[in-house]
Amino acid sequence: MSDATFGMGLVELSAALRDGSVTAERATEEALARLDTQGRRFNAVMSLRRDAALEQARAADLARRDGRTLGALHGVPLAHKDLFYRKGEVSTGGSLIRKEFRAESTATVLSRLDAAGAVDCGRLHLAEFALSPTGFNGHYGHGLNPWDPARCSGGSSSGSGAVVAAGIVTGALGTDTGGSIRHPAAMCGVVGLKPTWGRIPGEGVMPLSHSLDCVGPMARTARDAALLFDAIAGDGARGFAACDGAVSGLSVAAVGGYYAEAASAEVAAALAEVRRVFADLGMSVRETTVRDMDFANAGAHLVMTVEAATLHRRWLAERPQDYADQVRARIEPGLFYPATRYVEALALRGPATEAFLNEAFAGADIALLPTLPFAAPTIAETTEGSPKDVAAKIASVTRYTRAVNYLGLPAIAVPCGFDAHGMPLSMQLIGRPHAEATLLKIADAFQRVTRHHEKRPPAL
Repeated sequence: MSDATFGMGLVELSAALRDGSVTAERATEEALARLDTQGRRFNAVMSLRRDAALEQARAADLARRDGRTLGALHGVPLAHKDLFYRKGEVSTGGSLIRKEFRAESTATVLSRLDAAGAVDCGRLHLAEFALSPTGFNGHYGHGLNPWDPARCSGGSSSGSGAVVAAGIVTGALGTDTGGSIRHPAAMCGVVGLKPTWGRIPGEGVMPLSHSLDCVGPMARTARDAALLFDAIAGDGARGFAACDGAVSGLSVAAVGGYYAEAASAEVAAALAEVRRVFADLGMSVRETTVRDMDFANAGAHLVMTVEAATLHRRWLAERPQDYADQVRARIEPGLFYPATRYVEALALRGPATEAFLNEAFAGADIALLPTLPFAAPTIAETTEGSPKDVAAKIASVTRYTRAVNYLGLPAIAVPCGFDAHGMPLSMQLIGRPHAEATLLKIADAFQRVTRHHEKRPPAL
């Protein structure tokens, strides 16, 4: 049987399922087959829900035949990072400690996807306890990039980025505490949306840092991501409706200073071309400068480390050997920060956000900066060599993403070119609080006149 759904985007597949040209059962069978072959080839799969997914798909087909009202994602097969709980099922968090943990409830976002008619095919690879920007997992192996398996897939939502880039499923959920949706989106050449902090409910999601964690969608296009965003955001979300191509008159601030430093020449050239495209679309482009983001990055680090250490305190004492050294080393310092420093970091978030909006945006609707300073590094660059050099390379991955979580702002990573090795490059658009629809609108308008998102990994 040919794979009728391979290569379809989420919006396209949703339309085919609604008009009956493809059945949900067939789409799900094909997605499960791809997950079990290509997904495992890129070490992107933790577990599959084969029987449960096919049962959901058959129920979706029966509902369509009976003429019942169909949800926006009716019959669409998806898969998600292994942090999202489903009652009675195992959710490992990418760890040994939770290798056999069975959830007592279902994540709110999964329930919302169920209500929209989506089919849940399984759980995807991630960094241990969501603590690596590269996709490193000392227990389950590295996430591999479909564009080049010798390179990082990005983390911590490594499997989500890989399966979407490879066309295995049309969309997936990830979580983002310091860039964990945007890193894999950038490295794998897909769209990743980190919503405003608190915009998407986190109940039933294994936390890392409750003051920073965000749930968001990953997909091949902004329109696909918007359809997912609307489903998990609930009433009032207008992301998909906003994707109408009408951006003339909107303004963008191209942020320099800190956000230009460290960027490779190829990233800088790609961002210059983005600015030209925006101007051609009728947008007003202005230059702004942010001098220093070290304070916000430090605040993000302190808050995340303290909150993670609080969650992991008992396990660190009772099962230290079950953590990878790299992960334990990142959590343990949080046990020793004074409470006054933590409270101070939380209190300074509001003033820091206001200062950033004034300085970086300077009245513009959105801010433009790179997602990463470079394309996906090799796995060897992030694991081999002197500890100092490895640590510096890993830290550089989060340079342009971490502060955004501390500030609580929405952000979207969008493919915007390729480097000399054929690896994807990515721009990052930052919005004002609750401006997800604006980010999706502008990302979609960009993709209507560019073709970066249409290119596929050569192995596929």
